[in-house]
Amino acid sequence: MAGFLSPATREQIRAASDIVDIIGYYVPLKRAGVNFVALCPFHKEKSPSFNVNPQRQIFHCFGCGKGGDVFNFIKEIENVEFMDAVRRLAERARIPLEFENSPGEQQSRHLKDQLLEIHEQLTQRWQNCLANEAAGQRARDYLAGRGVTADAIKLFRLGAAPESWDDTVNWARSKNFSLETVEKAGLIIRKEETGRYYDRFRGRLMFPICDEQGRVVAYSGRVLPGDESPAKYVNSPETAIFTKSKIFFGLDKSKRAIADAGFAVICEGQLDLIACFMGGVQNIVAPQGTAFTDQHARILKRYANEVVLCFDSDNAGQNAAVRALDHLLASGLAVRVAVVPPPHDPDSFIKANGGEAFSQLIKSAAGFFDYYLNRLCATNDVTSDKGRLAVLRAMSEAVHKTGNGVLIDTYAQKTALRLGVAVESVRGEFKKSSTPAITYTVSEEAAGDSEESFENALPEMPRPTPLELHLLKLLFLHDELAAYAVAHLDVNWIQHPQVRQIVDLRLAAQEHETWHSLTEFLDGFDSPDERSLITEVVTQARKMPDPEIQLADVALKLRNQSIDRQIATLTQKISQPETSDEEKLAVMHDLQILRQSKRTPLTPR
Repeated sequence: MAGFLSPATREQIRAASDIVDIIGYYVPLKRAGVNFVALCPFHKEKSPSFNVNPQRQIFHCFGCGKGGDVFNFIKEIENVEFMDAVRRLAERARIPLEFENSPGEQQSRHLKDQLLEIHEQLTQRWQNCLANEAAGQRARDYLAGRGVTADAIKLFRLGAAPESWDDTVNWARSKNFSLETVEKAGLIIRKEETGRYYDRFRGRLMFPICDEQGRVVAYSGRVLPGDESPAKYVNSPETAIFTKSKIFFGLDKSKRAIADAGFAVICEGQLDLIACFMGGVQNIVAPQGTAFTDQHARILKRYANEVVLCFDSDNAGQNAAVRALDHLLASGLAVRVAVVPPPHDPDSFIKANGGEAFSQLIKSAAGFFDYYLNRLCATNDVTSDKGRLAVLRAMSEAVHKTGNGVLIDTYAQKTALRLGVAVESVRGEFKKSSTPAITYTVSEEAAGDSEESFENALPEMPRPTPLELHLLKLLFLHDELAAYAVAHLDVNWIQHPQVRQIVDLRLAAQEHETWHSLTEFLDGFDSPDERSLITEVVTQARKMPDPEIQLADVALKLRNQSIDRQIATLTQKISQPETSDEEKLAVMHDLQILRQSKRTPLTPR
């Protein structure tokens, strides 16, 4: 992202993004004293431990420890980078970013805003047509026949485009939208010979396509029974707000479920996705109007480490599953494949067997290479030399893309067993593969437990002492105490490294007069642990009497604890046999000075 975002612009965006309003859009908040509470959206819990402090404009979960300001919340909940979170909040508040202030950028931003507004209003127009107008009757009948419920229609904002060449054209004129702009939205088409406009979508069931923020950016129109159109679906062309390879149908509604489940289910069509979502499998997406791409894979990687492909049971659907492998492996995603029994697709399977049966189908999905070996053996005559060679070559090419020696050998053995040939022969055939390796993420079930990984694991950082936490609470709840702390507190008295780092930065901000607000201070921390410590003490804090006296007492105790640790170290040294008499005399002198200093009052440094 080019350009520079000034601190003033960032503060303007933060000020325009009340944290209670923002978080309340994602989770229901309830007032609890000075704070708001909710079930944490970042981990599963039965009683609310997620707190939002409106005065300080921060959040903190006492269950999982996540905390921060409104930018951190959007970053975490949307699985995006910090600047993407800033951009989303800026767009919501209609605040232009500084690096978008050039004439070209302003024009582009204005066009995008217009296209979003057109799509939103047209969605409402088509929703009303489906719900109330005679022109929507065929679409209503079709949805009823497919078993699509009223709740699903409302949730996915389904609509109906009237069977007319100029309904959208006339609607746009009535709303004072420029027809040239509506053409740029991909909703109408200009006839070159006459210069007249006509509708792209006519007499179709309309599926709004949303970006990750839930804004309508495109449409997919399905042909209705009785029409003779050769195209089953008509989709929006790519526009300034819609790129097919970067959009999933349903991701705006399923992203939280994907993050919670740890994997995403990928299906092919909108009606399949709606049936799955309403049937209880909500961690599901569908590529929109294009084959699965590497950009699709990178988007899913933000939310999960594994995908389950669940395409139609026909050859086209199964071939699509195989073609998706390269992009998924390249993104480091583990891959499984759920096969819907023929002649079903996910929608018809759920209609026939129920949502729970489909959920079990997803849970029992085989690893990709087990699925692929089964498919190769089913589509080739493994009793013939030609068929066996086809299976060998295809399996070798696919499994070598992982670059994982264990998997390569595992599937050499499985392939040999299925073909009834010697393992060494298959290993030799596999070695002939020259396909470049792609990093492959092995699921826990495949990898098993690793003793080495436990041995090499870093020890967990201990909790700060109550005294250290109380120091943080005083400094961040009472800005006026920072000057006293600069004069009387030595950060080396603090044992916990994260608390020491936080206090050091807070005192430096006081000395250099760079302290402005808690939320701005939080921006300076890349470590979520340090940010969490600050939000924890601020969120749970209650009014404290005589904070100046409390800070003086805390500083004195920290100093004395530091002196006690030095005394303990010297006392241990003096008892060591290798310590000479001369060294012991020097140590005893130091001990005397330390004990005397402990009895003196705390004075400015």
